[in-house]
Amino acid sequence: MNNNSEHSHSTDTQSAQRSVILTFSKEYLKFSAAHFTVFSATERERLHGHNFTVSAELEVIVGDNGFASNYRVYKDELKRCCAELDEYLLLPGNSPYLTVSDSERYFYVTFNGEEMQFLKADTRVLPIRNTTVEEFSHYILQQLLASDVFSDGSITALSVCVGSGPGQEGKSCWQRKH
Repeated sequence: MNNNSEHSHSTDTQSAQRSVILTFSKEYLKFSAAHFTVFSATERERLHGHNFTVSAELEVIVGDNGFASNYRVYKDELKRCCAELDEYLLLPGNSPYLTVSDSERYFYVTFNGEEMQFLKADTRVLPIRNTTVEEFSHYILQQLLASDVFSDGSITALSVCVGSGPGQEGKSCWQRKH
């Protein structure tokens, strides 16, 4: 084999497009929130809180320089998503079992004949069906996909994991269609 052939093969291998999975699970990617899970039209949990953890995995194309991306912009966007949920009571705006109405200062939630009143300043009504790790992970995933930061064409897959305690997590995934 001559040198030109070897050099050509090496260059072809190096220029082939490849991807890498970047994982972000920093200590600051978390939010503390109150919630209650609704199990049926007549059964729900009592209001309580969790320290939710958030992590994400991105499949990204590696550039010619061996560098996939500026990680900081992804971590900053994840941190922003967490901050928007931190220290709020989170309510599911799309629950089939709850009715949420509001006045100037309060949200009124009706469930199974009971009415609960929550200060608007302390509450976020999210476009989700329930306040579960499954729904939170999907919500954050959708927030990331809608942001300019994650609209970069080099991202081929994205997953978001939300945990409500050790060993209890929900993960939502997205993959670019070819």
